[in-house]
Amino acid sequence: MENEVGHEIADALGILLKRTTRAQLHKRLTEGMGEALDELTYPVLSALARTGPRSAADLAPDVGIDRSGVTRRASRLEAAGLIRREADPADRRAHLLVLTEEGRSAVAELRARLAAHIMASLSSWAPGEAERFAGDLRRFTAEGPFA
Repeated sequence: MENEVGHEIADALGILLKRTTRAQLHKRLTEGMGEALDELTYPVLSALARTGPRSAADLAPDVGIDRSGVTRRASRLEAAGLIRREADPADRRAHLLVLTEEGRSAVAELRARLAAHIMASLSSWAPGEAERFAGDLRRFTAEGPFA
């Protein structure tokens, strides 16, 4: 019984963690937000919002692509005014990717869209279930195998 629950959770996580699942969600969230912001550039913008200024090399593992892929996506975001490059104070040869005010606004819009999408998908749940799920998920991420 205990092992069955573990398998059930692992199967659900497998679906959530699939690159195609994330790309479909990112595509839906970025619709109408400009040519530079799409399912490819969303992870770079989102990771910068979570971590703060980072080099492309440092950001690459968080985004799940190599440094050159981050650099290409960052160039699109920079051309759209969503990020800028600044000299790294720790290494003058390197540059940090930094969100602009416009980038922070885009992230706020994307997070609002994501929250609304999540709540819409939970609208049929009984009162209290979504809140309980949120608490359990928070606990799982803090204490579970990803902690």
